[in-house]
Amino acid sequence: MEGLDHLEHLDKHLVDELAQVARETVRDELREQTRKQRRRAVLYGASGAVALYAGAALALAVGLALAIALPGWAAALITAVILGVVAYALRSAARPSASRPGPEHAAQMAAATDRDRTHGAIPPYPPVPPVAPGGASGAPVAGTPATGVPGAPAPTQEHMDPEQPHHRG
Repeated sequence: MEGLDHLEHLDKHLVDELAQVARETVRDELREQTRKQRRRAVLYGASGAVALYAGAALALAVGLALAIALPGWAAALITAVILGVVAYALRSAARPSASRPGPEHAAQMAAATDRDRTHGAIPPYPPVPPVAPGGASGAPVAGTPATGVPGAPAPTQEHMDPEQPHHRG
């Protein structure tokens, strides 16, 4: 029995050592990925700032070109209107479905709703009958299908979806 206790101590030591190595490896890998992502984020931010200044310089050039033929205030106003139109067009291009839903959007939404119903995202609840089958007594009435809804056909094997959950009462 003492030999087994010694092996148990070695197993525990080995497991602790492997866990420590795994933790260090994962930590080093995450640190390396974070370093790369941080560098990429700084470069994206710098490119955005430079693009902002380039856009400002372009707007200034347009304003100065218009100021040759027009008074300064009119050139600035026309430049502001041009920039406003460009900003609106970019916003509309970024969110086409939110600004003006078209027939394609309605068709996509209808297809998504049907797909959700068939795959269980929206539970398909049967309609509730106004009166319980069998009247007030609750006893089944002859001719009432197994669904409990008068006039509804009983479900057959071909109408059952194998992916839907089955509840047996």
